[in-house]
Amino acid sequence: MTSQGDTLPLGEMSVGQRGLKKTLIITYYWPPAGGPGVQRWLKFVKYLPEFDIDPVVYIPENPNYPLVDESLVSEVSNHITILKQPIKEPYKLAGLFSKKSSKTISKGIISDNKKQSFIEKVMLYIRGNFFIPDARIGWVKPSVSYLSQYISENNIKTIITTGPPHSLHLIGLQLKERLGVRWLADFRDPWTTIGYHKQLKLSRSSKKKHIALEKQVLNTADQIIVTSFTTKKEFQQITNCPIEVITNGYDYEATHAFNLDVKFSIAHIGSLLSKRNPDVLWKVLSDLRKENNGFLKDFQLNFIGAVSEEVLKTIKKYNLSDCTFELGYVSHKEAIVFQKKSQVLLLVEIDSEDTKCIIPGKLFEYMVSNRPILAIGPKASDVEKIIKETNTGAYFNYDDYELLKTTILEYYKAFKGKKLQSNPIGLQKYSRKQLTQQLATLIKK
Repeated sequence: MTSQGDTLPLGEMSVGQRGLKKTLIITYYWPPAGGPGVQRWLKFVKYLPEFDIDPVVYIPENPNYPLVDESLVSEVSNHITILKQPIKEPYKLAGLFSKKSSKTISKGIISDNKKQSFIEKVMLYIRGNFFIPDARIGWVKPSVSYLSQYISENNIKTIITTGPPHSLHLIGLQLKERLGVRWLADFRDPWTTIGYHKQLKLSRSSKKKHIALEKQVLNTADQIIVTSFTTKKEFQQITNCPIEVITNGYDYEATHAFNLDVKFSIAHIGSLLSKRNPDVLWKVLSDLRKENNGFLKDFQLNFIGAVSEEVLKTIKKYNLSDCTFELGYVSHKEAIVFQKKSQVLLLVEIDSEDTKCIIPGKLFEYMVSNRPILAIGPKASDVEKIIKETNTGAYFNYDDYELLKTTILEYYKAFKGKKLQSNPIGLQKYSRKQLTQQLATLIKK
């Protein structure tokens, strides 16, 4: 790949890239960043040249990624132009005072108010009120200066910003106002209505600033892209700008040979935050172990990724610690294997009106794993809609004790009969390549 704005000589470019429409993509998360934030645009960039778009990617030169996955670097084509500029990361400075609190906050893991230390409370207050909209606000001014020159010199007509961090949308806002480029703003998550926003200890004036910036971005961009249907409805109350839903999706991932778990494993892959703590599930599992000796012997609960202390304490309360295994963060390739070898895949979302719009990227990878999904979340969520449409599992609310218990028992019986699997329908529209075609259509408008 090239960097610092150097483009490949024509002779070194693939035939498919010659004469393509150059589009600047401004993103914070990029390999070797790990976690879900990197996957969306890594895959878009992978497929855009097939639809006559030549992506130029702008990223920080020295980012402070909470998760790192070096294996993703190999997925970046050598024919993609990568631009890099330095960024000042306040999380690095915060780490000098409390490395643990800084790291967990940067991952989005925030303790309940009553359990927060004094240092964590102070850090949350500073993060919420001194860094608006987020801790990467300091990257906006130097980025606008650098990119203004690059855009003019390279005759780029279209730019895309993706957030969070939503400060990157302010880069797009200023470039739009300064150069008149066509600007697409991609929201992987909502801005002021996302769950953790309420935990930032915002002052009244800070809340107003967030709302004002969000409104300005939504009403200045030429095109808004969101990942969920609920977010589209929410934004339609704020702007008349065209809004397109392009969900996250799945890619075809080659994996080494593996065997299904011999245990009746329920696996959660990814971060399990404090608020994602379904008491009803832990009670069901505890009761099934008490009532069914076979289930007691066969059951195993696997966590692949960060798990909050609150969740682990609740699991201990229900006497599930002896069958629970914490495997920590693994590479994306390893996560795919866990998804395919686990008997049941667990998906948990916070029980809140604000989270109905959240569609985790891993949902789509779960869907093509051929394993049934056990999802728990708020009523009438976008996740529930997708799972039901694709026949990839079962969805429950936080008070569905009897239904949840019956379903898990049915899955267990199918496991004992070696018949446990999912039977999905209509997944093709969620393939990364097809979703990129949808994106390319917007870029060419």
